[in-house]
Amino acid sequence: MLDLLIHGGEVIDGSGAPRWRADLGVSDGRIVAMGDLAGTVAFRHLDARGHIVAPGFIDSHSHDDAVLLQHPARHPKLEQGVTTVITGNCGISLAPLIASTVPAPLDLLQDGIGGVGGVGGAGGGFVHARFANYVQALRTDAPDLNAALLVGHTTLRVGAMADLDRAADANETKHMQAALMEALQAGAIGMSTGVFYPPARAATTQELIDVGQPLAGGRGIVTMHIRDESDHIINALKEAFAVGRALNAPLVLSHHKLIGQANHGRSVQTLALVEEAARTQSVCLDCYPYTASSTMLLPERVASSLDVQITWSHTDPTAAGRSLRQLAAERGVDATALAAALMPAGAIYFAMSDVDLDRILTHPLAMIGSDGLAPSGDHGQPHPRLWGTFPRLLGHYARERQLLALEAAVHKMTGLTAQRFGLAARGLLRPGFVADITVFDAATVADRATYANPTAAPTGIHSVLLGGKLVVQGGRVQRHGAGALLLRKD
Repeated sequence: MLDLLIHGGEVIDGSGAPRWRADLGVSDGRIVAMGDLAGTVAFRHLDARGHIVAPGFIDSHSHDDAVLLQHPARHPKLEQGVTTVITGNCGISLAPLIASTVPAPLDLLQDGIGGVGGVGGAGGGFVHARFANYVQALRTDAPDLNAALLVGHTTLRVGAMADLDRAADANETKHMQAALMEALQAGAIGMSTGVFYPPARAATTQELIDVGQPLAGGRGIVTMHIRDESDHIINALKEAFAVGRALNAPLVLSHHKLIGQANHGRSVQTLALVEEAARTQSVCLDCYPYTASSTMLLPERVASSLDVQITWSHTDPTAAGRSLRQLAAERGVDATALAAALMPAGAIYFAMSDVDLDRILTHPLAMIGSDGLAPSGDHGQPHPRLWGTFPRLLGHYARERQLLALEAAVHKMTGLTAQRFGLAARGLLRPGFVADITVFDAATVADRATYANPTAAPTGIHSVLLGGKLVVQGGRVQRHGAGALLLRKD
């Protein structure tokens, strides 16, 4: 007898192949049968008539390090149909580091859903001297969804260096190498970099290669928030390719985009460069379906943005959700000067082109990632991508605009991602694969999160299963702690 029979749905299996009508049988957390299963006895039935049955979505780029240690009543990923996250991106991870204060952007991880922040809180501060300790914390308090973990180069830097405004010396490099090796042994799948941000800007290409040596020869992946996504993006891409080649490691280019009106349209050039590199090394990219980005508030980003929306500010919490330019006009000050006065803070930058976004989203090497950041305390107003990324691709881009077929959209958030990150037996609907499954209504699935109301739940997500366990039904979270750690295996 099956544990669960999902019947009556149209299967989109995550491979990009056309959909077909099939039932799915699940037992012991895995798919055991597919096809016409009429008459099969099952302990439980899930009616999927009129719905799409797909693999659980995989967020290729998240910052859920602290959120994984929480159990919010409303979960921004589960409600979207996401069953797995890749976390620790952009050079910032919650471990290995013990610190009561950390430089931005590491401080973004100290605040989580529900307003939990600071060291030692339930949201998880920088309290894990070894990566293995963070892994153990996740084992002890099982996460609400599956997670594969990256180690941040910036986190390693902060733990090894007193002065971040220079390249690492030989001893500091060895310290970071040892910490990365320990993290890989504890199950981390690779290293992320964020040389765009102040704490790692002084790192040289050679430092990245040297610190990343434990990844060499395919022992781990490297994901890179490159040094520049604006005027100097070509040189930044070439640096990323050089790091991947030197380490002989799979390379993921984080949230590929072109910032600033002067660079709109240059995705033709950047994607051609990625394609050229991919002919001789393992390269892919992730992206999100929005023309606005979000990170720490950086005064130098104001001039190149059409507008900037404040997501949070510890200096002035009332600024959250406000347009920086409008706020500056009201106060009779320069917008860039006001940005400096509001720090530490976060922001949304409206600086990208729809044409570039369309081109990047539809590129065959592009996976989907939210890059979402949880709100800060009780005053945060995050980017809507935290709550809307995956339904937005399915609804707005696939159904409404028909920019890509629904099968292609699902592939970009399931099978492609599992393949690139080496997530065994996930990302596809196949007998023997883990039963991470999302059932959604292709006619109604849509994001409702907006810049004004960023935490609105999506529509059209019917059910979500994690390892065969029903965790979301009717759009509501039904079960916590069903996630698994997808640790690197030697």
